[in-house]
Amino acid sequence: MNESEIEKFDRVAHEYSQLHAQNISASGEPVEYFAQYKIDCLRRLGVPSGARVLDYGCGIGNLTSLLVGNFATVTGFDPSAGSLDLARQRLPETLFVDDPALLHDASFDVAVLSGVLHHVPVAERQALLVDVLRKLRPGGRVFVFEHNPYNPLTRRAVDTCPFDDDAILLPPREVRALLRGAGFASVAQDFIVFFPRALKLLRPLEPALSSFPLGAQTMTVAARP
Repeated sequence: MNESEIEKFDRVAHEYSQLHAQNISASGEPVEYFAQYKIDCLRRLGVPSGARVLDYGCGIGNLTSLLVGNFATVTGFDPSAGSLDLARQRLPETLFVDDPALLHDASFDVAVLSGVLHHVPVAERQALLVDVLRKLRPGGRVFVFEHNPYNPLTRRAVDTCPFDDDAILLPPREVRALLRGAGFASVAQDFIVFFPRALKLLRPLEPALSSFPLGAQTMTVAARP
């Protein structure tokens, strides 16, 4: 993130959860549902409970708190000091850092970037992913969750979100290209999050819809060679 983005997240840290909940209210689900959805994706794709996980761009720790409950070692990184203050209060035994240089190279099995890249200036995105690649051990995987700009409800949610005011969404092909350009291999992408709570009985069908380009988000997985 650039300095203005960091300052923005410092300012909204204490009301982030409330703002986020209001913004996704049309889904009928709380913030925790979407965090658990991502945990389920990691489990479905075989991330073992003993994995060393990096939550890159962890914010106030909404996803981190569930990662901690599912995986052996979890570290959170975010450049927003205000957000990390809240994350540390929630998870006092978890390591959080605001400088990526403090994260040792080749020390993680998995890195998760959840809604991070659309806040990063376009020209800086590939360099960020190169840094993430270095943090992974050989064979380690990155999971990139991003908003899908082809979904009209997603675009509406982003357009009305106070902390997404200057977000630049990534077409799915751009996420794939960035990962390959950063040196990742075995790049695979799924569309995810199709049905709101009102249609929750249809949710077991979602894995079969992974190639249908109207999911609310994308999940792109790649590995360090």
